[in-house]
Amino acid sequence: MGIVLNQSFKNTITTYLGFGIGAINTLFLYTNFLSDQYYGLVAFLLSAANIMMPFMAFGVHNAIVKFYSSFKSKNSINSFLTLMLFLPLLFIIPTGFIGYFAYDAIVDWLSSENQIVENYVWHIFILAIAMAYFEIFFAWTKVQMQTVFGNVMKEIFHRVGIMVLLFAVYLDWLSVDQFIIALVGVYVLRMLIMKLYAYSVRFPKLIFQKLENQFSILKYSALMIIAGSVAMLILDIDKFMIGLMLPDIKQVAYYSVAIFIATVIAVPQRAMHQIMLPLTAKYLNENDNVALEDLYQRSSMTLLVVSGFIFLLIILNINQLYEILPEEFTGGLFVVLIVSLAKLYDNSLGNNNAILFNSDYYRMVLFFGVLLAIMAIVLNAIFIPVYGIEGSAFATFLAVFIYNTIKIIFVKQKFNMLPFTSGSAKIVLALIVLILAFYFWEFPFYPIANIILKSGLIGFIYIILIYKLNVSEDISEQIKKYLKL
Repeated sequence: MGIVLNQSFKNTITTYLGFGIGAINTLFLYTNFLSDQYYGLVAFLLSAANIMMPFMAFGVHNAIVKFYSSFKSKNSINSFLTLMLFLPLLFIIPTGFIGYFAYDAIVDWLSSENQIVENYVWHIFILAIAMAYFEIFFAWTKVQMQTVFGNVMKEIFHRVGIMVLLFAVYLDWLSVDQFIIALVGVYVLRMLIMKLYAYSVRFPKLIFQKLENQFSILKYSALMIIAGSVAMLILDIDKFMIGLMLPDIKQVAYYSVAIFIATVIAVPQRAMHQIMLPLTAKYLNENDNVALEDLYQRSSMTLLVVSGFIFLLIILNINQLYEILPEEFTGGLFVVLIVSLAKLYDNSLGNNNAILFNSDYYRMVLFFGVLLAIMAIVLNAIFIPVYGIEGSAFATFLAVFIYNTIKIIFVKQKFNMLPFTSGSAKIVLALIVLILAFYFWEFPFYPIANIILKSGLIGFIYIILIYKLNVSEDISEQIKKYLKL
């Protein structure tokens, strides 16, 4: 676990720094420097690009992680990486032609409820390509066990760029239209920088030679398009459908603020995932089930402890946080609560996703994923017209809960391992007790002071509880190391 803890710690720091910058952008700069309508437009464009991204990547970023360690000779590795570089073009080029010739029909569909979208359709296409190749070059470095720089680019770079652009709008250096164009430029620049770093880690030697397992790679990549699409649909279909189905695109902005607050819970998982993915693939390729189960349970326990703490801070401070936001953004309390719960459950699965998508059972999981993505779309279509953004949040919660439960059962059946231990139950009990004890209690000060004081008190009590409950030797050792207990 040494390399996991080392790079996970660095990735956690950079990811939280990125989320801190994102919080400033999302909660304060966007809400004050852009109109609600244009903020909703930006959120819609990014969500649409995220949904397209797995198709543009053609599953290559997953295939690199899964198959790279199975090649031993330099010639086979270079042939494999060459294939990975050019494979996405099989989708990107035809999609570009379709977009060009069917432009009017696509515009009419996307802007049916909000005409403001019609001038920005090509922006979605370019953003999706930039996001796709960024993930490919990031995967290129992951398999070399180098994840820190890529994580900085993934979590910090574009958020700093957007912050600069938002201040440029505030200072009247950029119009809103120029801001959106520049935002696309930030994502393209991020992709190019990641490409240069990936090539510095391992420079590609182009070899167009057929691989022995080429059909397996292509089949896996194609299926990973479905897997990536399922994941992105569950993450972004809500915002996309709100923009399509509700006549006021401002609702996307209000929903995005609530979702961002809840998404902070996912930060530890995102940080640890970067190094767990190649390590899980390695254990699977070597058939080391003992190490795999150990990683499964340790990752679950660590993520549950850390994300549980973040869950507490969000739930117990949400009322005070909404007091300092513009009033029109404070209608998403239910969204924050229910999506936070879904994110906590998601984190508690540890490296479950890495096990499934790098094993021989990924086809069946994809089948379940497709059904649940369809369910998410149907539930959103049912609930959004009736309950608005709260209906969308509930639809997302149901989809995530059912999907994750199926994945836990599937891994148990095929690998005979569970992510949970007796320590998991202790953590959940501690969370329930603290929520009941502190939800209705506040310091009688200004909201920011209340949040700081209450968070400090909760953090102190939570750490002591976790230490006394001895949920995990690893976690207890870390607490003793840093608190000198």
